Amino acid sequence: MISATENELRTQPETWQQAIDLLPEVRDLLPTPGERVLIVGAGTSWFMAIAYAKLREAAGQGVTDALTPTEVSPARSYDRVIALSRSGTTTEIIDVLKNVSGAPGGPGTPSVLPTAVADGPASEHADAEIVLGFADETSVVQTRFATSALALLRASLGEDLSGAVADARTVLDREIEQSWIDADQITFLGTGWTKGLADEAGLKMREASQSWTESYYAMEYRHGPIAIAQPGRITYQFGPAPEGLAAQTEQAGSAFVASDLDPLAQLVAVHLWAVRRAEAKGLDPDAPRHLTRAVHLG
Repeated sequence: MISATENELRTQPETWQQAIDLLPEVRDLLPTPGERVLIVGAGTSWFMAIAYAKLREAAGQGVTDALTPTEVSPARSYDRVIALSRSGTTTEIIDVLKNVSGAPGGPGTPSVLPTAVADGPASEHADAEIVLGFADETSVVQTRFATSALALLRASLGEDLSGAVADARTVLDREIEQSWIDADQITFLGTGWTKGLADEAGLKMREASQSWTESYYAMEYRHGPIAIAQPGRITYQFGPAPEGLAAQTEQAGSAFVASDLDPLAQLVAVHLWAVRRAEAKGLDPDAPRHLTRAVHLG
């Protein structure tokens, strides 16, 4: 029987396209070039925020800070706040939106809430919401909402994501190699915007399969973390690898995995990989331990 998590992660090419098609309706709610932007998210949403912030700055569209909600600084001001929340119920996100006139950027700072659920508790504190209801999930472990939100944000920067959608379909037509399922440790690497994806890949693997994973900037891996490389372990690179890193990692004994696919499609492969590792361990990917769909603090 296929898990709900796998059923949902397999719909990502379609939900990405739906998110891209939604852009003309919501473009005016998203940042314009030159604005100073704060994007906040918790857990998976934070890692998507990091990826977007790096992409927006690299595109020359303006200063963009990506923060987990509890670390928003009152010393910084912004022209717009984006609060990512699948459920629209996460306590820390609500707190940021409640304080948007103070902490994020002064009176009248426009805020928008990309979410999967309309009219949730957070929505009453945001100026607008972008509802990706087609990407909502029953799974505790996030897959399609997070990547669909990032697809929308990437498209808003002017990216053509047709190749990414095709690449996602490609990875979903493949099965995961047995050596990947059996690996006793996995390190995920990224550069620029793909570091957020590396962080998210590590989180996904820990949540679904209780695996030992770590994540680093690719060049930073050489400055100490490579010490854990050995046979039976995998180092997985999102996007292009720095010159010489594959050879150095393989010399230390780890398998080095890189790909020409769009990095967001690589993350889809990790989603399936996490499910397969969970199944191999006799775990239920739909019921990760200690986790709930959203975090509510009393």
